[in-house]
Amino acid sequence: MKSGDENTKNAPEKFSKTGLPIHFRYFRKNTYSYAALVPVLPNAAFSKKPENGIMLYSFFTNQKDDVFEEVDDARAELTNSFFIAGGPHPSGAPAETLEHFDAVVIGEGEETLPKLVFRISENEKNGVDRKTGFEEIAGIAFKNNSGDTFITPAGPAVELDKFPCFSPDSLWRPLEISRGCPHRCKFCQTPQLFGHKMRHRSVSEIVKYAAYYDDLRFISSNALAYGGNGVTPKSEKVKELLSGLSKLDGKRIYFGTFPSEVRPEFVTEEMIDLVGKYCANDSLSIGAQSGSDAVLTEIGRGHSAADVLNAAEICRRADIIPIVDFIIGFPNETLTDQEQTLEMIDWICRHGGEVRAHYLTPLPSTPYENIVPAKVHPEISKKLGKLALGGKLKGNWEDMKNKSA
Repeated sequence: MKSGDENTKNAPEKFSKTGLPIHFRYFRKNTYSYAALVPVLPNAAFSKKPENGIMLYSFFTNQKDDVFEEVDDARAELTNSFFIAGGPHPSGAPAETLEHFDAVVIGEGEETLPKLVFRISENEKNGVDRKTGFEEIAGIAFKNNSGDTFITPAGPAVELDKFPCFSPDSLWRPLEISRGCPHRCKFCQTPQLFGHKMRHRSVSEIVKYAAYYDDLRFISSNALAYGGNGVTPKSEKVKELLSGLSKLDGKRIYFGTFPSEVRPEFVTEEMIDLVGKYCANDSLSIGAQSGSDAVLTEIGRGHSAADVLNAAEICRRADIIPIVDFIIGFPNETLTDQEQTLEMIDWICRHGGEVRAHYLTPLPSTPYENIVPAKVHPEISKKLGKLALGGKLKGNWEDMKNKSA
């Protein structure tokens, strides 16, 4: 797999066909987004600092303060730059982002970003205001010269087969096989970014790009939902994909592992048999989020605590390690809820599984955007710490920002 560092050393030609330089601001953590965008802007370069021209940023909520500070500082020196933001945080908080950026691409960028870049470049070439015609571009936010904010209507959902997973000549990243999610978890941005309908890349397209790798890893909101609507498992579709990939010589398939995960109710004997037959992974990443049925119902998760235990047990019988994600700090989460989550975490660890624990981060554009996360009870935190010392639990389940204040 090619690294981003190699790409910054061997960047494509600096200038676009219209003459205005275009730069992706490179951070190691945002390269998954860029992998899909590099093919539609083949003349853009990677940069580890702001440059004159069109600067493209993609970032998460936990990166926003550093990014905003960098862009504000850069404006004082780079007077000929135009700053465009996209990705999870800008898409969820376009108004906030426009306090620092000139435009925001909301949601998917394959169709929108090239149109926006071309419009800016053409306006520059013709000597008119750079934001002329922005209102004609779907799925963006911008401020006019009077300071008024405009958000244009979203365009149609991207057809994944129309666009490459990545550019073979540039940035290689895991194969994105699906987008969207039909579930409405209150903490999650995925449906806001990519919609509530799952879309899938075809097996033939996935196999084509898989040829570039030895180890195959995938991106999906739920890998075991491939080919279906995200509510009902379609094992025949998963089998079609995995069997197609298995025909490539010398490939090791890692399915349902990071950076993807699976929902627990999709972990069935049939699905695990497929993983065992076609895949190289000895673990499965499972999103549980809570051990409390009351919390699971409140957050709109769409599965029960029993589904999580059942998934872990199916994995255990197949000698596959369940690596289970939990979030602590949901609003109105009681001590009883946290004790039930701890009990499930302890059970998973005692039965050969592993756990990743996280403290809730309220994300923009989600129903929990403005909530105050519940505090983790000291006894719960202490017991989680003991499990972490045993090597079975990883992550950060405390409110570190307020704890260090």
